[in-house]
Amino acid sequence: MRVFLREAIGIAQGDLALFSDFAHGGDMWTGEGARERREHIAFSPAFRSAPVVHVAFSLWDTDSATNARMDISAANVTPDGFEVVFRTWGDTRVARVRARWLAIGAAYHPDDWQGIG
Repeated sequence: MRVFLREAIGIAQGDLALFSDFAHGGDMWTGEGARERREHIAFSPAFRSAPVVHVAFSLWDTDSATNARMDISAANVTPDGFEVVFRTWGDTRVARVRARWLAIGAAYHPDDWQGIG
């Protein structure tokens, strides 16, 4: 558990279309090639320290003839940003994925006299 004492708390959120492979026969839809996608998210402004980041599917569209095997997570979290990581495996065919994310952490405050540009 992270406990915040006497700090400004920042909350950043967003929704990201990771890919849409069905229209052009991309790797996730054909099941050939790369089975992982990473997308960098930059925080603006940056947090004071690495925040807690939650990532969830806000849309997934898969082929009904195959198993739906999917994993989504946050990686490489820093005060400046993080990576959304999507993975699938086996015979899973994924047409498109959208991810919603939420970051909560210590933030800079104008009264700090630092970190504000």
